[in-house]
Amino acid sequence: MSITAGAVKELRDRTGLGMMDCKKALEESKGNFEEAVEWLRKKGLAKSTKLASRIASEGAVHAYIHGNGKIGVLLEVNCETDFTARNENFQELVKDIAMHIAAANPLYLNRDEVPAQILDKEREIAREQLASSGKPAQVIEKIVEGKIGKYFEETCLMDQPFVKDTAKTITDLVNEKVASIGEKITIRRFSRYALGEGLEKKVDNFAEEVAKQIQG
Repeated sequence: MSITAGAVKELRDRTGLGMMDCKKALEESKGNFEEAVEWLRKKGLAKSTKLASRIASEGAVHAYIHGNGKIGVLLEVNCETDFTARNENFQELVKDIAMHIAAANPLYLNRDEVPAQILDKEREIAREQLASSGKPAQVIEKIVEGKIGKYFEETCLMDQPFVKDTAKTITDLVNEKVASIGEKITIRRFSRYALGEGLEKKVDNFAEEVAKQIQG
């Protein structure tokens, strides 16, 4: 049977698991939510949702440099215990995420960080693109929301396909480690630096300021 994006999102909101896991669970359970949750439990994935209320205050701050110093990433990933922070699987996860950030250049950690005005602008642009399509208003709105979903996939770290395995998202990757390690793991924050990024704009602004001073 065909599984809708709305059904996948609802199961994701209920379990906190990744889109691919939720879609697979719904496919295996023929759209039945309770059976889908049970399928996830049997696969050892749903137990990660039980850890959501725990406090993750240990972990690691990792620095990753790529391209002979052209790109740098500073990343903080949290877990519950210092023992896990020193675990090879956890350290591998941190390194993979930092490498992914360097390659994929996410703008935000998750959907909640995207400013409302940015989403409003993206919706406005999408509607303008579809204005002359002749499609009914409700169809246009569905397409617009689909484009917003695509925007999240492109700009939000947790929604991006993992560069080393695009069949899973970063959320899927983290949940897999949560299931295998048995502790809450969260990506808290990151910064990405690209050599010379924004420098040209700053130079242009400086030139504009100098021109204004001369004219004044």
